Amino acid sequence: MNGSPYTVGDVMTRAVVAVGRDTPFKDVVRLIQEWKVSALPVLEGEGRVVGVVSEADLLPKEELRDSDPDRLTQLRRLSDLARAGALTAGELMSSPAVTVHADATVAQAARVMARLRLKRLPVVDGEGLLRGVVSRVDLLKVFLRPDDEIAGEIRREVVGRLFPSPPDTVGVEVADGVVTLTGRVPDTSLVPVAARAVRAVEGVVDVEFRVADGALTAGR
Repeated sequence: MNGSPYTVGDVMTRAVVAVGRDTPFKDVVRLIQEWKVSALPVLEGEGRVVGVVSEADLLPKEELRDSDPDRLTQLRRLSDLARAGALTAGELMSSPAVTVHADATVAQAARVMARLRLKRLPVVDGEGLLRGVVSRVDLLKVFLRPDDEIAGEIRREVVGRLFPSPPDTVGVEVADGVVTLTGRVPDTSLVPVAARAVRAVEGVVDVEFRVADGALTAGR
């Protein structure tokens, strides 16, 4: 994984457990428990993703198992009633599946997951075939990037472009993902621009500027 932005393909899990439409309810529960995942892709044919069955899709059966008949009228969604009587993954699944391509950026995947409140996304190719799964934990892998690798990219892609001369005027230090740029900045109006550029580098936790005309903290 070199350079920003990281893609889903850089961080996704390639060894994936999935089920078919006809997989029985109990087998779905067993696989979720054994693999310690929150959802399973549902496949058909050569591996095309047609849906996703999640823990939430399984809960209506337990919720209604010992409820009185009047409880059925209190369901907020008809889909809950259908899932309560579901016997297979195809009857349980949410469809169509929300998926992402391997060349999508980590930030794009994070936005989709945050907006839809999803914990995992199937990763598919151009034909809709399963190639992996990306989870919230996978997206956080970018913050494990080594400090020296982050510093090298910032020197090359940010400092080298915004402050190209004289050389070595701006120093770059990175500690636990926190970036500090020090030295002389010829045009302090570029500080906010540089702050945005540094934050766009994968693995950056925060950024500070300490320049010749005073200590400035950029956009905490």
